[in-house]
Amino acid sequence: MTAKHTDIAEEGELFCTHIGGSATLEGVMMRGKLNWAVAVRCEDGSIYVEEHDLPDASSRPAWFRWPIVRGCVSFAESMVLAYRALDIASEHVFIDEEDEEQEDAPSDSPEHEQSDTEEKGGVMGIAMAVSACIGVLIGIALFILLPLLITNLVVGELNSGNSLVWSLVEALLRMVVLVAYVGGVGLIPDMARMYGYHGAEHQSIHCFEHGLPLTPENAARFSRLHVRCGTAFLVMTVGIALILHAVVPVGAWAEALGLSGIARTLFVMGSRLILLPIVAGVSYEVTVKWAGSHPDNPLVKIALWPGLQMQRLTTRKADPGMLECAIEALKRVDAREKAAASA
Repeated sequence: MTAKHTDIAEEGELFCTHIGGSATLEGVMMRGKLNWAVAVRCEDGSIYVEEHDLPDASSRPAWFRWPIVRGCVSFAESMVLAYRALDIASEHVFIDEEDEEQEDAPSDSPEHEQSDTEEKGGVMGIAMAVSACIGVLIGIALFILLPLLITNLVVGELNSGNSLVWSLVEALLRMVVLVAYVGGVGLIPDMARMYGYHGAEHQSIHCFEHGLPLTPENAARFSRLHVRCGTAFLVMTVGIALILHAVVPVGAWAEALGLSGIARTLFVMGSRLILLPIVAGVSYEVTVKWAGSHPDNPLVKIALWPGLQMQRLTTRKADPGMLECAIEALKRVDAREKAAASA
């Protein structure tokens, strides 16, 4: 039986933590400064937890910590960890019949088992790399090329005279595509559950920031929305891109080069890809460094309001089992950080 409760909004945390995470297949990944952990609900109902160290920040080049650059680095690292967490989850959520048969069969030599493990790891690595490449291509097609082509039809080719209007229409279309994609994906049952784990991630972090014991009952009282969510980051990139694209005279450059038709379209698309790291870096500074440190600031609430509303699509109210997974991963990360602080 689930107890009735009243949601506590995202305001009023006792402290702001740097710990964040992401949902994965039937689980949650949490990341701190020293390590990351993923907790997955297995088919038999148990929770499998795996944690790994993060690279020592002091070993990185100093320019990795520069403003703008650190946002690009953080985004790339987050994507890599999300794929690794998804790989771990896919191995433990469902019981493979072939794996069960191999476990029941007489064991081979250690050398043979190691060879099988390395071969399986290599195949999984290749599959993940191919999947990542396909995902990037689909993302470029949906969120850059498609809005660009439709804007060409509505406004005409980008030129020095219609830069502001062109950028406004392109940004609006990109937002429409983003909302349609997120909402459509949420209709898939497996993705709907992942959205639930996304909500569990946020609710458990809210509970942690309020200083309450990490239990499903306590976490269930909190909002599934959070200012440091990656969804807010994605929405912020649309606004930052609008400003940047309106300022950079890409249309004038295309005219000066005498480009038109497909050549101009490819030139504009290339400019969007080149400017993407800057857009991501600025969005990180706004959503993570500024907003994450000042969640109760009125300007933060205004700037992040669209992203918080988008989270109503990318999150679901978590059930107790989902919250248990999120809390288990969060506890592992927090324990490592506390141990390091007391050493």
